[in-house]
Amino acid sequence: MTAAADQSNFPTMIIPRGTEIRVNQHGQLSIKTPGNLVIQNSGLYSELESTNGSIRIEENVTVEAVSIRAAQACFIQGTVTAWKVRARRIALEDRAKAFIMLQESESLELSKTARLVGNFANEKELFLMMGKFTAQLKELPGSVDMSSPTPLAEGTRSGPHSISAPPRDEGAEHLRTAQMLLEREVSRTDLAPAETEALREVLYALRERNLPRIANVYRDAFSEVKTPSDALREAQDHLDRYFRR
Repeated sequence: MTAAADQSNFPTMIIPRGTEIRVNQHGQLSIKTPGNLVIQNSGLYSELESTNGSIRIEENVTVEAVSIRAAQACFIQGTVTAWKVRARRIALEDRAKAFIMLQESESLELSKTARLVGNFANEKELFLMMGKFTAQLKELPGSVDMSSPTPLAEGTRSGPHSISAPPRDEGAEHLRTAQMLLEREVSRTDLAPAETEALREVLYALRERNLPRIANVYRDAFSEVKTPSDALREAQDHLDRYFRR
């Protein structure tokens, strides 16, 4: 295979003039660009900003960010968790999920299948709302996993099929690392379609933090890969440690 043919298998990355890319002390990436910004890779970000254009979070992409700012519009197709989103227009497309504490926009659009949680206008509004429900907040358990699909009432039940999660910080790190490693694995060109699809099933469950689904499928999915890489073994180790099996 020639070098030109080999390069054709990978997309070209262009960093426009005026773009600023930084990493903070917590390892979170900040991207500030003058034009449009399209996020196709899940990850943890500090700030995402388009000073003159729009930002798009594509389908099946999970983004956690402190701040998202766009001069024009913020289009969400995947899942976004952010402290603050500011744009002239915020649009949640089909099956999009957004967990936003504070949002500033002139126009907010939600499709019928989208889900928006939070959506306070400013810090004062958030403070006043939390103040009204202080008693209820104190009653919440200290280790609630907000990404788990299991209702709080079910979290107190015990049974042979219940999943015991490790402490929040350590457990979340295992899941994030496993997801990051799988994001790379699914792009391997040497995998058969069935192998890639098996890994994608685990990856999608990780993006949604669907813990029961992850626990049920990840071992079988990883066993489908005939030539597991070191990264895949590391991902399985993180999931094994998370579920303590």
